[in-house]
Amino acid sequence: MSFSKESSRLFGFVAGIKFPKMIQKVINENYVKYFNIDMSEFKSPCEYESLNALFTRTLQIPRKLEEGFISPSDGKILECGSTFLANEEHFAFSIKGHTYSIEELLKDSFEKDELKNGLDYVNIYLSPKDYHRYHSPCDMQILSATYTSGVLYSVNEKHLERISNLYVKNERVSLKCQNEKGIFWLVFVGAQNVGKMRFNFDASIQTNAKISHNFTRKYENLNFKKGEELGNFELGSTIVLISQKGLLTFNLKVGQGIKFGEKIAD
Repeated sequence: MSFSKESSRLFGFVAGIKFPKMIQKVINENYVKYFNIDMSEFKSPCEYESLNALFTRTLQIPRKLEEGFISPSDGKILECGSTFLANEEHFAFSIKGHTYSIEELLKDSFEKDELKNGLDYVNIYLSPKDYHRYHSPCDMQILSATYTSGVLYSVNEKHLERISNLYVKNERVSLKCQNEKGIFWLVFVGAQNVGKMRFNFDASIQTNAKISHNFTRKYENLNFKKGEELGNFELGSTIVLISQKGLLTFNLKVGQGIKFGEKIAD
């Protein structure tokens, strides 16, 4: 068992402890201050009974959803573009100069023919200060969920520069989705100190467990409306959105901040 997974489970355990109110108030307020978190859309920090409750805070007022294909989460755009072929595999950039294999990332969640015309992708990094819940980016159907075990390296830019194929090495859950235009994937990448990744539609998907086995689970008639909540990280991480070529036209710049509900593609 890797140290990163052990430390992440320990962090998740500590974050879930409900300390006495005055102590919890100090912990929460210092966390908010340290990460400069904008709490204007959420309850006061002192109202959360644990650090984990603060991580997974819910919006107090529903956000307005813009037209088109929206961001599934808050975060920062680390990379965005089209994949390229090398040795009959599709590659994308995690950050400038560092690549990863789409086939390795998706594992058993795709059919070869679904990739043959090329792919577009965007990497969204959620920092510890971001809203940690993720949502459906459009009206869609989830066809399957593929769990791939792995380590839990940090996914910030510094570590992406140091560790090759980081997304492929980390634990992740890939959702294969379909809308009226075609197939796309939402890949939720685990990270160091992320206690869990949770999915509202299937509580049996257990991440960061002591014993884990890769699996793919197929669903029938699992439909979501645009903006509907899918689940949450228990601390910041990364979502990789991959679409069949021509399905989406991304309107993004590397380095820009993004919020759930904002349009990211036509």
